Amino acid sequence: MISAGPFPLMALVALLALGLGWAFARALTPAADGLRSRAGAVVLDAFLLGLLGARLAHVALHARDYLAQPLSIIRLGDGGYSIWAGLLVAAGYALWKTRKHVPRKPVLLGLVAGAALWAVGGMVLFAVQRSAIPLPDAVLVDMQGQPAPLTGFLGKPVVINLWATWCGPCRREMPVLAAAQQSHPQVQFVFANQGETREEVAAYLASEQMLLDNVLLDDTSTVMHQTGARALPTTLFFGADGRLRNVHMGELSRATLETRLRELQ
Repeated sequence: MISAGPFPLMALVALLALGLGWAFARALTPAADGLRSRAGAVVLDAFLLGLLGARLAHVALHARDYLAQPLSIIRLGDGGYSIWAGLLVAAGYALWKTRKHVPRKPVLLGLVAGAALWAVGGMVLFAVQRSAIPLPDAVLVDMQGQPAPLTGFLGKPVVINLWATWCGPCRREMPVLAAAQQSHPQVQFVFANQGETREEVAAYLASEQMLLDNVLLDDTSTVMHQTGARALPTTLFFGADGRLRNVHMGELSRATLETRLRELQ
């Protein structure tokens, strides 16, 4: 996972893009009567409203999945944003706010500069991520004590969930992953337990009456080290060719998981 400390780099790119847009708008605005402050404020407000619009549009497009877990609507870190809706909301707000007392050109150019940095940064990070994290070559152990190399799952899309029984978010998202494993047979789901014994994992699965295929034991957390994952749960999405397509750190909602699976296939 590409990150700086605990923060995903894409979030840092977004903050840099916002800072660039704010600075760009202020630099191009005449220093008179507080115009620069107003121009910068419009850029900040447009960014926040665009973010909200992007989230609401995504929720509306996937309403059926979100209605199954209503609280996941407000779980912003879960992901799920409609980029085009966000851009339209931000641009519309900026056009409306600059109709009278705020110069329009600097604000729009600031938004364009920020959006350009965000788009280019995202494409670069995605390309680096795909080349940097192949399907791990770790050999784990299945619940029968037999070796299970992860490379044996090549040939189909693979979703690797890194989890532990003591991890609350892992336990909450497990039913969502279990249901997806049943409804998406064309995708291979691997549940790589990190650092626990067979007895601990078996007791948890029995107590929750959880029926899962491909539950593997990674007692030394090798997969976390190989992928650079920094927290549990982390879910990695690999294509049939073993190339990383997406990474999700934190609890997955049904809506976000379904979106990632559609992208994966």
